[in-house]
Amino acid sequence: MAYAQAHKFSIAPMMDWTDRHCRAFHRALTKRALLYTEMITADAIIHGDRERLLGFSDLEHPVALQLGGSDPAKMAEAARIGAAFGYDEINLNIGCPSDRVQSGRFGACLMREPELVAQLWTAAQAAAPHVPVTIKSRIGVDDQEPRDALFTLVDACAREGCSSFTVHARKAWLSGLSPKENRDVPPLDYALVHELKRARPQLTIVLNGGLRDLDHALAESEGLDGVMLGRAAYQSPGVLMDVDARVFGAANPVADAVSAVEAHIAYIEARRAEGVPLHGMTRHMLGLFNGVPGGRAWRRVLSEKGVRAGAGVEVVREALAQITRPAIHAA
Repeated sequence: MAYAQAHKFSIAPMMDWTDRHCRAFHRALTKRALLYTEMITADAIIHGDRERLLGFSDLEHPVALQLGGSDPAKMAEAARIGAAFGYDEINLNIGCPSDRVQSGRFGACLMREPELVAQLWTAAQAAAPHVPVTIKSRIGVDDQEPRDALFTLVDACAREGCSSFTVHARKAWLSGLSPKENRDVPPLDYALVHELKRARPQLTIVLNGGLRDLDHALAESEGLDGVMLGRAAYQSPGVLMDVDARVFGAANPVADAVSAVEAHIAYIEARRAEGVPLHGMTRHMLGLFNGVPGGRAWRRVLSEKGVRAGAGVEVVREALAQITRPAIHAA
């Protein structure tokens, strides 16, 4: 699938959530949205099990690799490795507020070091010259003034050639708030992201943060180059079923959520044959029928029976039998 317009709608990188099985399921719902890996550190890629960390299937394209790190040489090596795996984009994480990220001096704390971020981008892009390298940031951290922090970071990186930025429109408070609280407590400032686009029209600016559903996402991102949906896409994945038509002007891949599950069963069977536990795949599907009659029974069957040793696609079919067609479209 072409990458060229994929930034118009993407699904956020989310730790412990957006693994390859999540992405494969989301691809059953939208063929056009840009999918992201979980954030992976440069050190992990250089020293770890690369196939386990970076492996993905062709059906996931367009798919981006998100990297974390603060050493330009290591970032370059990780970007080179990622590009060789065939990712469509390399994204640098300058927004994650978790404690383990701070202790490693990457993520949102790098908002305080815009020149270093520019060096990281330059190193990664030079090492992966045929893959676009992008940046995902917050609007600031702690007591930074958001407009100054955001514009300083973007301008430092743009001077080096970076042209695409995804902005989570909240500050990150690195002391005093947990990572979970950092997703909800700091106030959203969508207007600042729009101001950035007006002031830097030549840049690709994508909005992220606090977007409840597809209607909300498209309304708040009007005038920008794209939108990134995070928890809403994961917790209620049915919202993705209208993305191809409404965002890209293409045919939706499935008529309803039941059809999406039926289409995804072949993937589940193939991975089960490779020894992947069923729950490792179905945990990403639990919210598909939120608000639909039978949705609670769907979740119960998958949660209770999907974790059993040897569980297979028969559990998915049993769960699906709890849903009465027609399932609500984009549940």
